[in-house]
Amino acid sequence: MLARTSNGPSVVVCSTCRLSADRRDDDGGQRGGALLAAQLRELQIAESRYARIAIEEMACLFACSRHCTIHVRAPGKIGYVLGDFAPDGESARAILDYALNHDASAEGQVRYADWPEGVKGHFIVRVPPEGGIVT
Repeated sequence: MLARTSNGPSVVVCSTCRLSADRRDDDGGQRGGALLAAQLRELQIAESRYARIAIEEMACLFACSRHCTIHVRAPGKIGYVLGDFAPDGESARAILDYALNHDASAEGQVRYADWPEGVKGHFIVRVPPEGGIVT
């Protein structure tokens, strides 16, 4: 079942993602994706500059060979799926900083020089926007 979400920029977090490559849950039984979503929300509350980015959770993004997977998206822009994050504040900051740059871009393409260090090496796939492709 599809649920309606915001029409603005967002980070969709796989709420059922593994904690790490070799662990499903933390010692308290929490999945990595749920922990990462909580870190993103905590940072968003602490720093108002992230308020524009919706944080949404979805059970399983089908990137199961990776852990702590997210999708950065915005209407009419190229989207990106990234993974293999630690569910911590440092990863949350890198993700939200990248999402701000993505939102500020015309088509969703962020110059490499503007990528936060914490997202480099985490890209899995880019997703063309509805009705468009990259040429």
